[in-house]
This record gives sequence, structure tokens and C-alpha cells, in this order.
Amino acid sequence: MEKITVKKSLGLKGNIRVDGSKNSILPILAATLLSDEECIIHDIPNLQDVRVMCKLLEALGVKIEKIGKGSLKIKAETIATCEAPYELISKMRASFLVMGPLLTRCKSAKVYMPGGCAIGSRPIDLHLKGFKFLGADIKSENGYVNAVSEKLIGTDIYLDFPSVGATENIIMAAALAEGETVLENAAEEPEIVDLANFINSMGGNIIGAGTKTIRIKGVKKLHKTEHTVIPDRIEAGTYMVAAAATGGDVTIENVVSSHLQPVIAKLREAGAKVEEIDDKIRVTSDGIVKPVDIKTLPYPGFPTDMQAQFMSLLSIAEGTSIIHETIFENRFMHANELARMGVNVKIEGSSAVLKGNSKLSGAKVKATDLRAGAALIIAGLIADGETEITEVYHIKRGYANIIEKLQEIGANIAYEK
Repeated sequence: MEKITVKKSLGLKGNIRVDGSKNSILPILAATLLSDEECIIHDIPNLQDVRVMCKLLEALGVKIEKIGKGSLKIKAETIATCEAPYELISKMRASFLVMGPLLTRCKSAKVYMPGGCAIGSRPIDLHLKGFKFLGADIKSENGYVNAVSEKLIGTDIYLDFPSVGATENIIMAAALAEGETVLENAAEEPEIVDLANFINSMGGNIIGAGTKTIRIKGVKKLHKTEHTVIPDRIEAGTYMVAAAATGGDVTIENVVSSHLQPVIAKLREAGAKVEEIDDKIRVTSDGIVKPVDIKTLPYPGFPTDMQAQFMSLLSIAEGTSIIHETIFENRFMHANELARMGVNVKIEGSSAVLKGNSKLSGAKVKATDLRAGAALIIAGLIADGETEITEVYHIKRGYANIIEKLQEIGANIAYEK
């Protein structure tokens, strides 16, 4: 059985380079379906989710060639089938992002309901609403969604919630639609901007990405391009929290600090010193943590993907902290695992109350989802004794070479099969 073992490792020190963004590369890979010409993409993280998405593209007939470390040459000259196989879709929620490109390029798409982390209800109704407004006929039966449209027509679409996935899927579907699509209450995440920049580099016409209103003027054809993925802000934030929790001095390289302002602000509030230096962020801490209240919100608010890591940090704060989770209703599953390590946490509806001053001890715990796994690693770094984490496949979905990176800055951490 795969497991990660962590022993107390205070005072982490050194440099860590962040890889390309997981949440950016997945929609970009899906967007390669929009063109029959060659796309070259750089700084692709070596992650399980990326491998699944590549397998999905190959199952659809796409040719993929590795051309160096972190770089791929992708060409969707011929799409052999518009049906995405269940065995791949079920492994990862982001695989549903192929529906928009398939629908607009092939006039039809058959995609099974997506899988992924069980962190709460993440319905695809907003994706389907967008496709319907663009003119697609949608049928859901036997666990799959079938969409058909002879011609997608640009229109005005309002999202009831600024869903990242729906924003991305609708942008891709509208990229080759006839006329202009105006997407209101769109998600504003940096990953949306990266996707729009990628499509625009292919000859697309997308304006306003990163704001609540995105305008997509459909074009007849998209051409070849070369693109470098933005850095992963959640990976960067995770290492920043690890530095603060262990009383360390860590410089995180290949970051865009403007993408991390909520995390930076809360770390400073918790007592850490955070320096922004060009494409680097240095976090230093004396190990004394002040209590902080956090409320997760859509970007540019505090990211839900950093909530679990901060729970580990705030468990040793000198006072009570409250975390309000407003995005996913099941995103406190890691609280029970942290409690096994001695974290004094109480869940009250959509809030977690952390009493602080917890004395953490190593224990056998399991990663309930991707970010929960990162939180358990951070807790293991500040806990007495040894922490053994199982179900580590979650962690491997979102962190490339996390063991090696942490080892290089002094963490006593190991992976065992």
C-alpha cells in the first residue's frame, strides 16, 4: 500500500520551484481540440491528472508527443470519436472540459458524468445551461450527457454562480461559435485568463478574461500556437504555509505574487514575514502563529484550495481561529484526520472552529482529497513522532515531486509503495 511518512521537521530552509498550474493546464489541454493544427505547450506539471487528460485526448484521436521536460506537442488534426470514454472521465472532474471543444468543433459530444475529489456537490448544470443558450440540444441519460448542435450561435449568458469549470467550458464552446457571446458573472481566476490567452494565441477573440464579464467573438478557425502555462498558485501557497508552520525560511520560485494576495495577507496576519521579489516569494517565520479568521470565496477572495493547509497552520496558533467554507459543503473531511493528530477543531455547519495551541502527535491518517493530503503533510512536519498518510493518490493528482521538493529544504519525509 502506498504511503507517505512524515517526521517532525522544524525550520525548513531553502528554495522550491513551483511547477505549471494544474488548474490551468487541464482546460488548456482540452482547448487543443479546438484546432486541427499543432500546439506546443511548456511547463506542464508531471501529475496524474495531466496523464489522465492526455490519455483522454489520445482516446479521441489526438496525437501527443513529448518534446522535452515539461513540454508537449499536441495535434488534434482528426478527431476519431466525439464520445469520451467512461473509464477516463470517471477518474477526474476536469475531464468534462472536453465537452465544449468537442461540441463546437464536431457538432456533437457524448461525455459521461465526471469524477474527481468527493469534496461536495459540483453540478454540471451551469455548463449545460451555457451550451443550451448557445443552441445545443442536451440530453442526459444512463449516466452520460449527449449534446448536439449543427451551429452554435453567440448569445448572452449569465452564470448563477461564478463556476470556474462552466466559465472555461463555455469560453471554449463559444470560441468557434457564430457571432459574439457575452458571459456575465464569469469566474475571475488567473487560470481563466491563461486559457483565454492560449485561445487568443491561436487566433481567438476573447476580451475581459479575469473580470466578471467576458466577451467571446467566434472565429471560423484556430491555428497553431506555442504557450507556457502560468505557475501553480496553490502549490506555491502550500509551500508558503509549510514554511510559516515550521518556523522556516523558504523562497518559492516561479510565482506570480498578484495571484496569491489573499494567501499572503493571511500569512502576514498570522505573524509570518512575506517578501515579494519579482517572480519569487520568501516566507520567514519564528514559529509563533497568531489566530486568524478565514472565509473562502471565489477569486479574488481566499481560495478554498488553501483552506485545509491553513487549518494545519492555525491548529498551533495562540488563540481561536474560525474558518468559514462557502464554496464546497464537504470540504472539512480533513478535520477528522487532523483531530486524530491532536488538532482541537470543531465543525459547526459551514464553519470550523480551531482552539489553537494544539499539541500535535504523529498518527496514521488518510488523505480524503487532494488539498487535505497537503494539510496532513504540513501537520506531520510540526507533529511529534511519525505521521503515516495513506490514499496518497490524491496528493499525486496535484503536487509534482512534492516529496523531493520538501526533502531539499530539510523535511523528513518519504514515500513508500
